[in-house]
Amino acid sequence: MKRILALLSVVIATAIAGLAWSFSAARLAVPEGLPAIALPTRHAPTSMQLYALPAGRMASRAMLAYRGGSFSDQRVFGMGGLLIRHPRGDLLVDAGFGRNVDAHVRTTPRLMQWTSSYTREPTVAEQLRRAGIEASTLSGVLLTHAHWDHVSGIEDLPGVPVWVNAAELGFVQSGERSAELARDIGTEDYRVYSFDDGAYLGFPRSHDMFGDGSVVVVPAPGHTPGSVIVFVHVGDGHRYALIGDLVWQKEGIDLPAERPWLSRHFVDGDPQAVRALIVHMHRLQAAMPELVIVPAHDRRVWETLPRLPAAR
Repeated sequence: MKRILALLSVVIATAIAGLAWSFSAARLAVPEGLPAIALPTRHAPTSMQLYALPAGRMASRAMLAYRGGSFSDQRVFGMGGLLIRHPRGDLLVDAGFGRNVDAHVRTTPRLMQWTSSYTREPTVAEQLRRAGIEASTLSGVLLTHAHWDHVSGIEDLPGVPVWVNAAELGFVQSGERSAELARDIGTEDYRVYSFDDGAYLGFPRSHDMFGDGSVVVVPAPGHTPGSVIVFVHVGDGHRYALIGDLVWQKEGIDLPAERPWLSRHFVDGDPQAVRALIVHMHRLQAAMPELVIVPAHDRRVWETLPRLPAAR
């Protein structure tokens, strides 16, 4: 019995040491000698604009967001949508917390409910109304992925098409627990697009939403099977990369660094694919210093984006 207890103590100590190590600083390797990334040349309509619509927040710590983050470094994980105003129609990327967020939180794992707290903010639908934009006029909601905190606000936008690719719709319909809310809200308004527009910024396939190079979606599977990155080029020349949950905080791209093991274990379907995408976006940022990379939950980045003005 003593030998068994001693062995068990070693196993437990080793597991604890491994878990602690997984939070330590570790940068992802960036290979040298990779081919140059071809940069796009097409331009957006001059009237096109992008606005941030923050619609909720959760308190967390940098330690849980990327390897090397500090436990004492408190962070705001924002939830919201990004409105693209295009001459051919207004497009919303993700929807943040909705009016029924209290019920929606109850669809998440118990561990998350016990260890996190959230704060309501005006919903995306409310902010659109204040700006004089009727939800019914939206050309759609384009999801970076279908986790609950990205789809909660869709319930407040009845009848608005929800754009996903086939892999993400399959994820929603698969019975996967993390897509439960997306499934419960319903798929009758889901529209499927294909990646049929060729290579873009080092990604082998893409989908040009408006056909003018202003909003280009590329597949970025890993966090979920159909996760995407949305590249946006607005009329004043600014370029954005809306990367969803590829990383939770900008340091993930800057360093580059992945989420610690505990976080990856709960949220990433394919951590190896996520690592490769982080490295690619790190390289792309170096090649395009003007590119503003926008993680879905880094409120510091969102505070630098234009806000939707209220109607006069």
